[in-house]
Amino acid sequence: MRLMSETQDFRTRRLPREYDELAPDGSEIRVLLSTGRGQLTHCTLHPGETSRAISHRTVEEIWYCLEGQGKIWRRRDEAEQVVEFKPGVCVSITPGTSFQFRNTGQRSLEFIIATIPPWPGDQEAAILEGLWD
Repeated sequence: MRLMSETQDFRTRRLPREYDELAPDGSEIRVLLSTGRGQLTHCTLHPGETSRAISHRTVEEIWYCLEGQGKIWRRRDEAEQVVEFKPGVCVSITPGTSFQFRNTGQRSLEFIIATIPPWPGDQEAAILEGLWD
């Protein structure tokens, strides 16, 4: 086994109890880890809640549902789709895609988000008119 040098970066973080920030869409974001190339976050939307519709200017995301039940609306150019979002389902959000999500279940909707490159700040999100109020 090779010994690690002091310059290598091994980071470890547990899921925080409290959220770090509210996303521009209104969901709770807990940052897990961030590197120069990407970021991994945990997202929560409580029962009965619907996010604001937004689009990203430059980042792309991959979402993986851990718990709960919901729906995601996505639209880009002429393509539009609403999909069930439940444990085991993975979706992509590419730059310029309009999207919105809602919790349709009795438990919190919880999912992991990989953001590439890392989230640059709230100016990244453009608030739009969505499918749901």
